[in-house]
Amino acid sequence: MTDESAKTRLAEAMAEDFERDLLRDGVPSEKIQAQIKRSKERITSAPAAILLCLDMSDMDSYPDEKRQQAERTMAVQSAAGAGLQLLLATHAEGLGGVWACWPLFAQETIRKTLSLPESWEPQGMFFVGYPVQTPEPRERKSIESISIFL
Repeated sequence: MTDESAKTRLAEAMAEDFERDLLRDGVPSEKIQAQIKRSKERITSAPAAILLCLDMSDMDSYPDEKRQQAERTMAVQSAAGAGLQLLLATHAEGLGGVWACWPLFAQETIRKTLSLPESWEPQGMFFVGYPVQTPEPRERKSIESISIFL
């Protein structure tokens, strides 16, 4: 999405869901408004917002729940792999990218707002543009501390 009106419509619609959920969680009003403002700004200020969706309609179908759930997990993993490739490609082009998973909490709202096919399940949103600043890399755990070598 690069169209300002589409991004604004989406930000407003998602903000309604977000506010409802935060109120239900008992979050104080001033904190809710700050979170909603930040959320809207992320969507509307990015030069491009890319919505990643999962579509199970072409996936294999199984008669048992175990394999059907495995097929869904494979589809989710594939979508995540596509998201990773998108971020690597933006970086290779000198762009900045941020991955947000909160579309998972507003799938129906997103589908309605953007008139997406019913089979499309929003999984993540990517905000892409030229970075204002490049942060210092975070310290990472050593490979030995997070892996088991056999």
